[in-house]
Amino acid sequence: MDKRAQQRLALGEFLRARREAAPRAELGLPTVPRMRTSGLRREEVSVEAGVSVTWYTWLEQGRDINPSRQVLDAVARALRLSAAEHEYVLALGGYAAESAGSGGPLPAQIQRFLDALAGYPAFAIAPDWEIVAWNGAYAALYPNIEHTAAADRNLLWLVFMDPYIRDLLPDWDTDSRRFLAEFRADAGPRVGEPSVTALVDRLLGASDHFAEAWRATGIERFTSRERRFRHPVVGDLLLEHHQVAPVDVPDIHIVAYLPGAETVDAQRLRRLIGQ
Repeated sequence: MDKRAQQRLALGEFLRARREAAPRAELGLPTVPRMRTSGLRREEVSVEAGVSVTWYTWLEQGRDINPSRQVLDAVARALRLSAAEHEYVLALGGYAAESAGSGGPLPAQIQRFLDALAGYPAFAIAPDWEIVAWNGAYAALYPNIEHTAAADRNLLWLVFMDPYIRDLLPDWDTDSRRFLAEFRADAGPRVGEPSVTALVDRLLGASDHFAEAWRATGIERFTSRERRFRHPVVGDLLLEHHQVAPVDVPDIHIVAYLPGAETVDAQRLRRLIGQ
C-alpha cells in the first residue's frame, strides 16, 4: 500500500473516531434513541459540512477520493476539532507543507549547540522521533541513552518500552499518552513513510498500553510545560520542558529541560551532572 493510500485510511479512521466520540449535548444536538450520549451520525456530519452522506462515508472508509481543503475545513468544523486535530486532518489530506528532510548526517552545529547547554539536559530528534544527538546532562538524567541500540533509540519507543523511563516519570501514564498525541500531530504528513510505519507497527505488537492509546487517536501540539522526574540518584526534579527547531535544519527539533532559577531542582540538577 502506497503512502497516499495509508494517509487516506488514517484520515478515515481518525474522522470516524472523532465522530463517534463527539458529545451531542455540547454540540446542541438532541439525544437519539438507542445511541449513547456521545456520537454523531454520518448524516449529521454531512449536513453540517455541506457534503453528501455517500461522499462523507467514502471519506471515512479511506476511498480514493480527493477532498478539497475547503471540504476538510468544513468537516473539521462540523466535528469541532481542535486546532492541532484540524492541522492533522489537513496533513493527511495532503494540504500541509512537508518540510524537507535533513537529508544527510547531523550538522555539526547541532551537537555543538547541545554541548553548549552543558548545565541542562538536552537532545535532538529527527522527524520520526529518532534521538540523533544529546549532551552529557541528558545522559546523566537518562543514562540508558548511551547504551541503547541505534534501532531502539527513538523517543516514542523508549517512552513506552524502557522500564527505566517508566520509573523516571512518576506521571508516566499521562505523560506517555501526551507524548503519543504529540507524535501523531508531528507524524501526520509522514503517515505511510517506512520509518513511521515500522515504529508504530513495532509498538502495536510490543505494548498493550501503546495500542490502547493509539486507538484513542489523541492529537496535541507540543506546548512548553513543567515535567516531573523521579531520579534514582537525586530524587524528584521539576523541570521546564521546551522544544525548538533550528531555522537552517527545521526537521531537527531540540528538546531541553530547564530548572527554575535558584530552586531545589536547580541544586539537584547541578549535583546530578557534577557541576
